[in-house]
Amino acid sequence: MQDVAARAGVSIKTVSNVVNGYPHIRPATRERVEEAIDHLGYRINETARSLRTRRTDMITLAVPELSLPYFAELADSVIQAADARGLTVLIEQTSHGRAREVDVLTGKRRNMTDGLIFSPLELGPEDLALFDVDFPLVVLGERVFGAPADHVTMNNVAAAKAATLHLASLGRKRIAVVGGHEGEQVGSAALRTTGYRQGLEEAGLPYDPALVAEAGLWHRSTGAEAMGTLLDDGVEVDGVFALNDALALGALHALHTRGLDVPGDVAVIGFDDIDDARYSVPTLSSVDPGREQIAQTAVDLLVARITGTETGPFRRVIPDSRIIGRESTGDVPEGGEGRPVAVQEGGIEPAQPLTEPMASEPVAT
Repeated sequence: MQDVAARAGVSIKTVSNVVNGYPHIRPATRERVEEAIDHLGYRINETARSLRTRRTDMITLAVPELSLPYFAELADSVIQAADARGLTVLIEQTSHGRAREVDVLTGKRRNMTDGLIFSPLELGPEDLALFDVDFPLVVLGERVFGAPADHVTMNNVAAAKAATLHLASLGRKRIAVVGGHEGEQVGSAALRTTGYRQGLEEAGLPYDPALVAEAGLWHRSTGAEAMGTLLDDGVEVDGVFALNDALALGALHALHTRGLDVPGDVAVIGFDDIDDARYSVPTLSSVDPGREQIAQTAVDLLVARITGTETGPFRRVIPDSRIIGRESTGDVPEGGEGRPVAVQEGGIEPAQPLTEPMASEPVAT
C-alpha cells in the first residue's frame, strides 16, 4: 500500500479509501490510485483486513439436502441476495444428520463466516439451548420455534388449507395427502397435514385416514411409491395434495404409469412452486410459499445483526404465500400459466415458541 501511495502521489489513507470503495474521492485521484494498483499488481491482504475489521464478508447457509429442488433454488436465491450486499455464501449440507446440524452451530468452522442462515431438520424444540449462540443467526423452516434468533418461516397451515380447498372447489371429494409423517408433532409435514384437515373440514368433506399416504424423505421416488401404494390398495382418489413438489412430481409419474388422466381422473397440487413445476407434463399446480422473499428477508435480517443496525428483539417473519394454478388441476389451457391466488399475507411478529404446533402456526394478524 505504501508503494501504491508513493507512485500515485497520495497518502496511504487515500489508497485505503479507494480500495474499500469510499465514494467521496475526486475522480482524478481515484484514477491515479487505480493506475498505480494495476501497474504494481497490488492485491488486498484479505486475511489482514479480516483480522482488523473482524469481518470476513462471508456468511454460511446450512440446508439439509441440495438435491431437493426447493433447497437448491433457495440457495441460489440466498446467493443472489448476499451478492447484492457484497457477501459470499458458504454452503453447508447437513444431509439429514443431527450431528452435522449440531456441528453447524458449534463446530470449529463457525468462525470462518460472519453469520449463519440455518434450516434445521433433525434438531427440534428440545434443542433450543443449542441456538443460544454468540454470532448472528437466522433460523429457517418449521422444526424450531422460539429460538433466540430471528426466524423466517412459512404460512404452512393456511397455505395447505387453501390448497385442499382449491381441490375441493373443483369438485374433488376424495382428496389424498402425499408425504405425511405419522406421529410428527412439529415440522412441515405436521403443519401442512393440519392445514389439509382444516381444508377438508371447511369443505364439508370427511377425513379418511386411508387417504393419508406416508413418505419419509420428500423425494420424487417416495412420492411415486406413496401414490402407487394408494392406487394399488384400491383407495378411491380424485384429488392429491402433495406436501412438496418433488412428491407431487413422483405422484404424477405413478398416476401416468397406471393410465390415469391428470387432471381428468385425478387433480394434483404440490407445495413450493419449484421451477420444475412449470415444465412437468402436465404443468404442476403448486403453493408458492414466497421463497424469494424468504431468501431476501433472511439475508437482510442477518446483515442487520452482523452490522449492528438491528439490536432489538428477535422477530419471526412470515412471507406472503399464494396458489399457482396450472394444468394438473385444470386451471389453465394447455401451455398456459395459472393466475396466482393469494392465500394469506405474511407479516412480522415477536419470535415466541409455539404452544400447540399441531393445531396452529404463528400468523400475522
